[in-house]
Amino acid sequence: MAGNSGFKRILHHLTRNEAAPGIVLMICAAIALVLANSPLAETWHGLIHDPLTWTPIAKLNSLHMWINDALMAVFFFVVGLEIKREVLDGALSSPSRRRLPVIAAFAGMAVPALIYIAVAGGEPALHRGWAIPSATDIAFAIGVLALAGKGLPSSLRLFLLTVAIVDDLGAVLVIAFFYTSGLDLAWLGIAAAILVALVVLNRAKVSALLPYIVGAVALWFAVLHSGIHATIAGVLAALTVPLALNKQHDSPLLRLEHALVAPNGFLIVPLFGLANAGVHLGLPEGGSITLPLAIGLGLVLGKQVGILGSILGAEKLGIARRPEGASLRQLWGLALLCGIGFTMSLFIAGLAFPQSPLLVEEAKLGILGGSLVSALAGLLLLRGRRTPAL
Repeated sequence: MAGNSGFKRILHHLTRNEAAPGIVLMICAAIALVLANSPLAETWHGLIHDPLTWTPIAKLNSLHMWINDALMAVFFFVVGLEIKREVLDGALSSPSRRRLPVIAAFAGMAVPALIYIAVAGGEPALHRGWAIPSATDIAFAIGVLALAGKGLPSSLRLFLLTVAIVDDLGAVLVIAFFYTSGLDLAWLGIAAAILVALVVLNRAKVSALLPYIVGAVALWFAVLHSGIHATIAGVLAALTVPLALNKQHDSPLLRLEHALVAPNGFLIVPLFGLANAGVHLGLPEGGSITLPLAIGLGLVLGKQVGILGSILGAEKLGIARRPEGASLRQLWGLALLCGIGFTMSLFIAGLAFPQSPLLVEEAKLGILGGSLVSALAGLLLLRGRRTPAL
C-alpha cells in the first residue's frame, strides 16, 4: 500500500512538471538512435514498418502508420484544444498580447523555409521539404528551458509557449494546404457532415463529453479516407469542443485537455519519437548532404534570425514590447530553443517524402543535428551569466 502511494506521488509530480514530457521525449529519441545504430537495427525497423498480420483498418497496415496516423491525431486534438483555449481565454486572447508572439512565430517559420530553399532549391526533388525546418517542438523546448535552471523571467517561458502554439497552428495549416493530394470527394463530404454535426452540438451547448469523442473518432475515420492527412481531423474536432465555463468553473474543453495532457506527453509523443527518431548516424548509401544541410541550417540559423530579428524589429518600430525583464542574451537563447524542430519536423518530413525512404532518412539527420545544436546552444546562452535587460 505504501509503495502504491509512493508511485502515485511520483506520477502526480511528473504530470505537474512541464519539463517532464520533454525529458521523456529526449530519452525515447536517444533509445531510438541507439537501436538504429546497433545490431538490432534491422529487427527494430521491421517491428515498426513491416505490415501487420492483422489490422482493423486496412489503411493502417503497420505499427508506424498506427502511430503517425492514429495516435498523432490525438496529439493534434490536444494541440487544437490548446489553441482554442489560448485564443479565447489565454495568451492569444487580445491583440496586444498576441501581436509579438504571432509576428515572431510566423517570421520563425518563414526564414527557415527561405534558408531551406536557398540551400536545396537547385534540386527539384527536395522542394516539398521546405516546411520541415519551420516547426518547433514545444515539449522538447520547454524541457530544455527547464534545464536552464531558475533565475529566468517567467515572461520568457510564457512567450516560448505562445510562440510554439502559434507555430503549431501554422504547421497544421501547412499540412492541410500543402501536404494533401488525391482527394476522395465522397469521404470528404462525409467528413464535412460530421464536422457540421459537431458544430451543432457546440451551438446547442451540449456539455457531455461522449458525443464530442464519438464525433471526433468518426471525423478522423472519414478524413483518413478522404485524402487529407488524418491528423487534421484532430484539430478540427477540438475546435468544436465548448470552452464556456459552467457554475463549477469547468467546461468540456478543460476536462478533455486535463484528461489528455498526460497520455499525450508521456505516451503518444514518446512513442512517436521511438518510431521516427531512429536514424543511422552517417549519410545513407547513395545519399547527399544537401537535404540535411538545408534542414539543419534552417533550424539553427533560420529560427534565430526570424524570431530574434522580429522581436528586436517590432520593439524598434514600436509595434510591440519584448517579454518583460528579458535580456538580449535570453531572447537569443529562446530563439535558439525554437530551432528544436523534432516531433513536428519529423512528422512533416514523412509527409514531404512519402515515397522516398532515403530522403526521409536524410531529413532525419538534418532534423536531429539541427535540433541538437539549437538545444545545446540555447541552453548555454540561458545558463550563462544572468544579464539585465538591454
